[in-house]
Amino acid sequence: MTELTHLSMAEALDGLRKKDFTATELTGAYVAAVEAARPLNAFIVETPEIALRQAKEADARYAAGTARPLDGMPLGIKDLFCTEGVQTTAASRILKGFIPPYESTVSGNLFRDGAVMLGKLNLDEFAMGSANITSHFGPVISPWSGKDPAGASRKLVPGGSSGGSAASVAGRFAIAATGTDTGGSIRQPASFVGIVGLKPTYGRCSRWGIVAFASSLDQAGPMTRTVRDAAIMLGSMAGFDAKDSTSVDLPVPDYQSFLTGDIRGLRVGIPREYRVDGMPAEIERLWQQGIDWLKAAGAVPVEISLPHTKYALPTYYIVAPAECSSNLARYDGVRFGQRVEGKDLQEMYENTRAAGFGAEVRRRILMGTYVLSAGYYDAYYLKAQKVRARIAEDFQKAYALCDVILTPTAPSTAFAIGEKQDDPIAMYLNDVFTVPASLAGIPGISVPAGLGSDGLPLGLQILGRPFDEGTVLKVAEVMEKAAGPQPLPPYAG
Repeated sequence: MTELTHLSMAEALDGLRKKDFTATELTGAYVAAVEAARPLNAFIVETPEIALRQAKEADARYAAGTARPLDGMPLGIKDLFCTEGVQTTAASRILKGFIPPYESTVSGNLFRDGAVMLGKLNLDEFAMGSANITSHFGPVISPWSGKDPAGASRKLVPGGSSGGSAASVAGRFAIAATGTDTGGSIRQPASFVGIVGLKPTYGRCSRWGIVAFASSLDQAGPMTRTVRDAAIMLGSMAGFDAKDSTSVDLPVPDYQSFLTGDIRGLRVGIPREYRVDGMPAEIERLWQQGIDWLKAAGAVPVEISLPHTKYALPTYYIVAPAECSSNLARYDGVRFGQRVEGKDLQEMYENTRAAGFGAEVRRRILMGTYVLSAGYYDAYYLKAQKVRARIAEDFQKAYALCDVILTPTAPSTAFAIGEKQDDPIAMYLNDVFTVPASLAGIPGISVPAGLGSDGLPLGLQILGRPFDEGTVLKVAEVMEKAAGPQPLPPYAG
């Protein structure tokens, strides 16, 4: 049954409808693939019993002619989404053993539509990272591998924070996965492993039941093998949720209906500020190739300006840690999660948080607490919020001139595990092309577009107007078809 794990979601749904195989057979193939892929450390918790039970229920609905939109689709769920009765840790020691008594809205929507849960996927601790190396449960290893200068094989990062999601989809041991994107944590890992990663508009998918990092930035989205699969997944994930005050009450369109292939006359913005100093020549060439592909399909390239782009990273690394410092204050050892006793309440707090949080999380809590403290709030946090508003205005003005924006997704291909571990600034620079869209709250998608000179995947990013995911998906599919079939990683179960 190995060949079943190489079908796209759209192909698998078609095969199930035609009765070429059963949901139980499909899920069984994925359960075996998950077991074989354990050396990549992509899953924190495997749930084969739940998966097979859900698959059996899906088979019953197919037999009765009452199949649901995602019936029988074996998904990986990022371990940031609370899953009722199944451990949810956010890849942190402080939440190890926490079993939620409720289901996140997004995962609940997927299961409502018939999806099957293979397990909970590894990530950077509390989604703080760009390489999936900060997890308490160890780093995720990319299904791709590289070479060092001497020609020896080396293990690569899958990107982050949604590294487990990216690795499982690229490695063919989940048909698709959920991710979350705060500053690029869906799009950057998608680029690193050669899959599709979609960050919807802020408010399109409910945040209820997702362990919070930065509440004004976090957004759930799909990580898939094809653009059509992303459209299918988003149709189930999205929707208004009264339990989430940031959820937007708008109808969810049929995203697949946008995939017409017709982008004639569509204006594609090319921001001059994204041609950053030191950008590798191969990234520049790929970007130009993307422009040429869309132009050949009838789109019209338009040069635009996003003048506040250079302030995006410093703004993000003030706003996000500030919100992280506030959100993570709840982990005090009193109500849930780990507790390390002390001689009094204060010492218990200190002991619990010191033992429970990893180095990167502690770094960001300290940064956030500093910028929110008396005397620095106005100088840093308030100023960053003002710059954030200017960044959003830049996009609003740009969309008067264009319909979508095309940029690189990441400034490089994947790097080796440990390569940037001791240099947080170098790690933060991985998000240079993805952070502006997160600050503005607009939708963006990364599409595999080719390989770098080292033979590793590179992605291109399409950004759209708020709640115009349909156009983003339409352009993405045109580019996907122009790029043609992409090679599989050396590990593809």
